[in-house]
Amino acid sequence: MSHAGLQAVGRNAFHTLRGEDARGVQVLGEAIDRLTGCDEVAELARAHLLYGEWLRRQRRRADARKHLRTAHQTFQRLGADGFAQRARAELAASGEKARKRTTDSTGALTVREAQIAELVDSGAKNAEIAAQLFISNSTVEYHLRHMFQKLGVSSRTQLVAVLRRRDG
Repeated sequence: MSHAGLQAVGRNAFHTLRGEDARGVQVLGEAIDRLTGCDEVAELARAHLLYGEWLRRQRRRADARKHLRTAHQTFQRLGADGFAQRARAELAASGEKARKRTTDSTGALTVREAQIAELVDSGAKNAEIAAQLFISNSTVEYHLRHMFQKLGVSSRTQLVAVLRRRDG
């Protein structure tokens, strides 16, 4: 398949998957198969990233990690820092390097919670946070509720104040 043809396969998969229907997942799987072994390394990594994200949202975390690791390693090698960070965040959200909860870590924020807290501190609204992290508004709200509970606060202002005190 030609260079342009391979890129078209990748673009097709990405656009089709936006609806997250069964056909989108099938197209994405075909894109990974066709791009594997080709020179389109970045397109293959993007396909792995999207498929991993979809699998994680379907609560198939172990399956997702395989694709997300591949994407993360490839993006790091290519110097695509933004995509590498996105893959790393998805890996963390899938439970990669999950730590056991102890009495010392009960107030510690997860990677995703720390990302959300940083965006809250910058003044971002829930919808903006969701868009930037490629998650839903309800997921942002879920994490905020958990952070409020962990830190014993009841507002975004209090959350920011507690985190700033912690950071010194």
